[in-house]
Amino acid sequence: MKVVLMAMNAKYIHSNLAVYSLQSYAKKRGYDVGLKEFTINQQEDEVLRELVQAAPEVLAVSVYIWNVEQVLQVLSDLHSVLPGMRIWLGGPEVSYRAEELLQAYPFIEGIMRGEGEKTFAELLGCWKREENRQLSEVRGITYRNRDGVVLVNPDQEPLSMDELVFPYEELDNFSNRILYYETSRGCPFRCSYCLSSVEKSLRFRSFEKVKRELQFFLDHRVPQVKFIDRTFNCKKEHTMEIWQYLRDHDNGVTNFHFEIGADLLDQEEIRLLRGLRPGFFQLEIGVQTTCPETLREIRRMVDFSVLSEKVKAVMEGNNVHQHLDLIAGLPFEGYQRFRESFNDVYGLRPEQLQLGFLKVLRGSYMYEMAMEYGIVWKKKQPYEVLSTRWLSYREILDLKLVEEMVEVYYNSGQFTATMKRMETLFEDAFSMYEALGRYYEEKGYLRLSHTRLRRYEILLEYLDQRGLSGEEKARFRNDMIIDLYARENCKSRPSWAEDQSEWKEKSKAFFRKEGEEHVLLPDYSAYDWKQLRSMTHLEVLSEPLSSDGHKKYTVLLFDYANRNPLDGSARILDVTEVFPVTGGTDEQA
Repeated sequence: MKVVLMAMNAKYIHSNLAVYSLQSYAKKRGYDVGLKEFTINQQEDEVLRELVQAAPEVLAVSVYIWNVEQVLQVLSDLHSVLPGMRIWLGGPEVSYRAEELLQAYPFIEGIMRGEGEKTFAELLGCWKREENRQLSEVRGITYRNRDGVVLVNPDQEPLSMDELVFPYEELDNFSNRILYYETSRGCPFRCSYCLSSVEKSLRFRSFEKVKRELQFFLDHRVPQVKFIDRTFNCKKEHTMEIWQYLRDHDNGVTNFHFEIGADLLDQEEIRLLRGLRPGFFQLEIGVQTTCPETLREIRRMVDFSVLSEKVKAVMEGNNVHQHLDLIAGLPFEGYQRFRESFNDVYGLRPEQLQLGFLKVLRGSYMYEMAMEYGIVWKKKQPYEVLSTRWLSYREILDLKLVEEMVEVYYNSGQFTATMKRMETLFEDAFSMYEALGRYYEEKGYLRLSHTRLRRYEILLEYLDQRGLSGEEKARFRNDMIIDLYARENCKSRPSWAEDQSEWKEKSKAFFRKEGEEHVLLPDYSAYDWKQLRSMTHLEVLSEPLSSDGHKKYTVLLFDYANRNPLDGSARILDVTEVFPVTGGTDEQA
């Protein structure tokens, strides 16, 4: 019997660890299983064509919150084309509503609940009739029998992590993709909005196995590995073994991403983190809220002052990317209190600040409490909050504006200097993004796609509306130039930038000298002065007139061969002292 596993990922760059793990586990037990990966952005006809050509007798599909709608549509049409094909589902999106889905979609034969490696292998024994086993004996499934009656078998026993089979031996299949990896399952915490809180056991993979697998990633110089452990640092011994091994075997290329509880970090772990190669580690930290009452209600016992100290301590090393998360729509947190949470977290200046919205997931405690909290949410995935007792739908929409502005003007890392100056115009950071979002809404800009340069122009329009003085706007334009050229050596000069043609001859002289001496740019020693000028950018910024009436200048050199590994920005050198500017044009100087 031909069995095929199917995944439908959010993006091509993603890989689906679940189906690879199921396939590897089955292969070790002698079962040959095919695998097909697609993305939710592919045309349905393209997906159907590949599946029909594969002609599986059994198709087992991995279902998540981001793909359930597309998966069910594809499967409905696929069943019409291949009515004899048996269809099984698995994954977090179907585990907690298996009976409902089987009733709604008669073409689905069964659903694997919870983790699936052992369950899938046992099902293969039934399908291939290589074992004297019936579906009634397979734990962890909900299925319909030959009479169409839906039956629910007992849950599967948790699998030892060391029984899992490393799924990446054939690494050619994963070029240019993010690899996901796990060393533990379960979570010691019981956050009410999270399905990880449902699983009571907490299991770890032995370090000897982990070490060999990490070395595989390092030897193959994989660009990025994302650990999907729910709270990676919940057990210090396990954490330190892995972090120390990675530190001692750093290949200078691979980046590792961990989801951690920052408040759990101790001084030994922080010292280790601060001693790593810049950009080697990324830490994702779920703050969610800083409201004590909300934290108690969602069963998340985190002291924000402690978390803040740990985040700042890691940040002192200037070498670890930190991504902090907030969730809007939690109980007891209205619009104004969320403003406080936002400002608290923004004040830490993480590399990324993710403003997310509560998802009401079946199987979670939040789902059980939704009526008491007055939560209204979307009935289709992603089941996102629309309003609560503390937050109206209009306020949710306003927070959506803030979210979009944060993504554009903060998380992009393309407006760093500009936004720091913008903050001085507002009471707090939240108010700034709130005002920008409303400006976009008023002008009809939300519905349009904007280039990066256009985003700067919109900021200038907004500043004009606020009635800033010429000197203030000049300072903003300088910051925008710094931000613009810090990320890329733009060949198209923005319309609002000062003309640099008057410095053309001095610029040539500067690069001729540097091409001979290579004092400022030693990494470019193999290039002549013309190549240096092409590969870098020199900018002369004029400052507003000083009190004595003289114009002052700052000259910056943008070095694109040396970028900050945390945000990708070019190294910026102040070369004013070696690029003498006395004012006026070259002819006047």
